[in-house]
Amino acid sequence: MSVLDKRGAGPGHPLPGQSSDAPGDTAPGDTAPGDTAPGDTAPGDTAPGDTAPGGTGQGAGRTTRTRQRTGRRGLTLALNAVSVALGIAVWWLLASAGFKLPTPPEVVSRAGTLIGDGTLGTDALASLTRVLIGFALGTAVAIPVGFLMGWYGILRGLIEPWIQFFRTIPPLAILPLAVVAMGIDETPKIFVIFLAAFLACVISTFQGVVSVDRTLIDAARVLGAKDLTIFARVVVPASTPFILVGMRVGLGSAWATLVAAELIAAQEGLGYRMQNAQLYYDLPTIFVGLISIGILGLLMDRILLLAERRLTRWQERR
Repeated sequence: MSVLDKRGAGPGHPLPGQSSDAPGDTAPGDTAPGDTAPGDTAPGDTAPGDTAPGGTGQGAGRTTRTRQRTGRRGLTLALNAVSVALGIAVWWLLASAGFKLPTPPEVVSRAGTLIGDGTLGTDALASLTRVLIGFALGTAVAIPVGFLMGWYGILRGLIEPWIQFFRTIPPLAILPLAVVAMGIDETPKIFVIFLAAFLACVISTFQGVVSVDRTLIDAARVLGAKDLTIFARVVVPASTPFILVGMRVGLGSAWATLVAAELIAAQEGLGYRMQNAQLYYDLPTIFVGLISIGILGLLMDRILLLAERRLTRWQERR
């Protein structure tokens, strides 16, 4: 028998002289017991296009994940509502027990008055404008500076000492100097908010760049990528979670600095209104200002959190 004969020998090609009707073999067109002919469907199998009972295809898996996410969000919202209700109940109990706190109805009544005469809307708009301008400027400067510090060792050595130096000085401590140097208009208020947001975001961005896995950078270089490509396709995506976390921290610092900034030479704003209420021992107005700042800050933080989830979908989450 030749090599070709040996290669051709197999289940479908018997050796010369061997009958194809041996026990266990089936002739073309016959169907052995337990087998299925083309076009037939055995019990328990599914034809093309059908879905097996209990099976999960790509669409079913996606539907399951969507239901799980929806269930988690619903549970989170329910827990948030319970937490808010408990907080208001504790507040009401403390006010009823004799603590010097206004009751929730008193605060709601005062908020209605301030909303009715337009005071709360004007103050909230003034404070929100200052925070948005200072926070946007601080973030816009912090991100490139953080990237440069993390990517170039020379710039890191030149810039990092100053960053660490100003981080130890609270922005509020610079406020008197800013007022003397820049006047009593909006500039010093926005400057201290800018400084607070910048210092929080630049460190986070820098940490994100230096934390990029070196293996990813080396692999990109082996594949022929230049520095600009590595920076845009590897470093920036890997640093995005750190940047967004820094922005959220910077946003909190901006709101915290705003109230103190509005205590000096301001004519409107939530901090200014709270300071005036303190002079007259107007606790309901102070509570309205505190709640307004908390709600505005919470909404802005949730917007950043939504952006983080959209921009970092590749990350595994718990």
